[in-house]
Amino acid sequence: MLPPLTYIVSRLRIRQLRLLIALDELGTLHRAAERIAISQPGATKALHEIELTFGTPLFIRTSQGLQANDLGRCVIRYARLIHNDLAHLREEMQGILQGHGGHLSVGTIAGSVPLVLRALTSLREMQPDISVQIVEDISPRLLKLLDEGRLDLAIARTSGSQNPDAYECLSLHPERLALVAAPQHPQQGNGSLSLAELSAYSWVVYPTGTPMRTVLEREFGEAGLEFPRYPLETSSTFTMLSLLQEDPRLVAVMPYSIACSSEGFGLLRRLPLELQARNEPCAIIHRRGTSLSPLATQLLEHLRSEQEVLAEG
Repeated sequence: MLPPLTYIVSRLRIRQLRLLIALDELGTLHRAAERIAISQPGATKALHEIELTFGTPLFIRTSQGLQANDLGRCVIRYARLIHNDLAHLREEMQGILQGHGGHLSVGTIAGSVPLVLRALTSLREMQPDISVQIVEDISPRLLKLLDEGRLDLAIARTSGSQNPDAYECLSLHPERLALVAAPQHPQQGNGSLSLAELSAYSWVVYPTGTPMRTVLEREFGEAGLEFPRYPLETSSTFTMLSLLQEDPRLVAVMPYSIACSSEGFGLLRRLPLELQARNEPCAIIHRRGTSLSPLATQLLEHLRSEQEVLAEG
């Protein structure tokens, strides 16, 4: 049985949490001790004290070093959250002392980049002296960063998470998709374009298992068509745009908002064929049970406002 919370709080030290993080990253007490600038006997003693505090072993001793068990991985995850919260606390205090607005980390899937940029532009007009980190990635990796406390907010999907109830979610509208190609693609002027005609071309697609790949596979299946063989796969919007520039015969599917933005810069053209399927809705997400910073709360409000504008349009 685990000891009561009051006992854990009275015994746990920040240095011990730093040791757990270092052990997870480096795998040996010797290297972890060097990381946090203590002796190896001191690290051994600290780990023993941590395991006594929780009343259970947290690591498996192997010939290669120390490997966290299930309980150890749980404790390490919260050690990272606590450590990152302290780092954010210091950054916010430093910003206040220097007359700045603090620091904000936000993650987003590719299709929501324009929404995030509009919300951040509105926020920075009100508070120009803030530092912002924007991380674009796929949903599983964004959720991992959120769990580790490396992000304040994320726009992602929780459907693939093993613990979706760990998040507070503000659902967004289903994402519209667009078929795109280079401006000089042979089918740009085909007003009666069909998916069967496009299936003869080479495609750039998102990786297997991603929502946009699933939507495209469903679209081909419902049309009674075989999915294009030997596609180019990437989850990078920049790589997709670059590939379309290099080969004007390629076809791709991407979020409608990115397609419109890229078309405005002359990087591509939307093909005259509307996909019937919609992508799985995403959500604005933060960790349940944790308080958002004032800056993250303001960004959340700007994201809501921008989403309402898009819905009305």
